[in-house]
Amino acid sequence: MPNFPSPTLVWVHGDSLSPTNPALLTYPDAPAVWDEELLNQWQISRKRIVFIYECLLELPVEIRRGNVMEKLTQLMQEYGAQKLVTTQSPSPRFQHICQELSRQFTLEILAIPPLIPPQKYLDLKRFSRYWKVAEKHIYPH
Repeated sequence: MPNFPSPTLVWVHGDSLSPTNPALLTYPDAPAVWDEELLNQWQISRKRIVFIYECLLELPVEIRRGNVMEKLTQLMQEYGAQKLVTTQSPSPRFQHICQELSRQFTLEILAIPPLIPPQKYLDLKRFSRYWKVAEKHIYPH
């Protein structure tokens, strides 16, 4: 249970595991939570799970296990939060969760600046293919 109420809670999801997450930067004093339920749904390798936890260690987040809707609702009540803030995601799972949460709470979804300029076609089936395109923009020389 928190020591003091917070009007805002930040939800960090799998598409925004960065210290430059706009929600964390915009609300640096707000409690933040990561939903671990995502890892079960992604069915990813242990190596990638380790990478995700290494990213999480760099963030000021509380890791919660269980149904994300239930955990976020519980935390909103525990912190006395009136607003839930997160960052955008193209995930259908994310869209569904946000739709449900917006029925109960004020929900603010912040844009994530693109890593690379928009492309006509970007192959996202493998990270290495994406990285070949991104690397040219990140390290131009």
